[in-house]
Amino acid sequence: MLHFAHNSKLHAAALALSLTLSTSVQAAAPADAPANPAEMQKMMQQMMSIMTPELQKKIQSLSPQSKQTMARLQSLHDRRSDTLTMVQVMQEILSDYQRMATAIAVDNADMAIDAAHNLAHHRLPRGGLLPYMPLDKISNESVDALLGFQDMVEGNTLRLAEAAKEGNMAKAAGYLGPIAQGCVACHNHFRGQPGISPNVAPKK
Repeated sequence: MLHFAHNSKLHAAALALSLTLSTSVQAAAPADAPANPAEMQKMMQQMMSIMTPELQKKIQSLSPQSKQTMARLQSLHDRRSDTLTMVQVMQEILSDYQRMATAIAVDNADMAIDAAHNLAHHRLPRGGLLPYMPLDKISNESVDALLGFQDMVEGNTLRLAEAAKEGNMAKAAGYLGPIAQGCVACHNHFRGQPGISPNVAPKK
């Protein structure tokens, strides 16, 4: 009975927070974002329902603006997985980046455009983005910074696609560096240097 009551409280908290976030999407989503309130509410409910109470509490403490930012970013991705982790999604993104680079090198505009659109509209991992950020890094500043990373990576990827569509592969190639810079910056934002263990003394 106590377990049921605990789960009921968790579900109620997740539902309340998902309603807040879906309302934020309707208020702040850009013109190119999906505008289906019912679908957005369902998505947010699913994401919040699998989060730990600690993570829900962290998200609840964010400012209304940061909640809007998070909801807006996730609303732009209609490809979502209920099984993939963030690492697996990043592996897909890396594959698409390599396809773009290969396509530019061999002057294959169609391949570059396909890979760019696939990267820009990449899948979201199970639970969305924030479950893969350390709890102590979840703040208004860190969430708001995600918009900048989105433009550096996804924005430049779409610009690359436009350049390839124009047949200007040299211009398209110029976006590969800024995209990679955005990837590195976002990685550092989420987890710092890859492979570093907190159980091993840092090199002096």
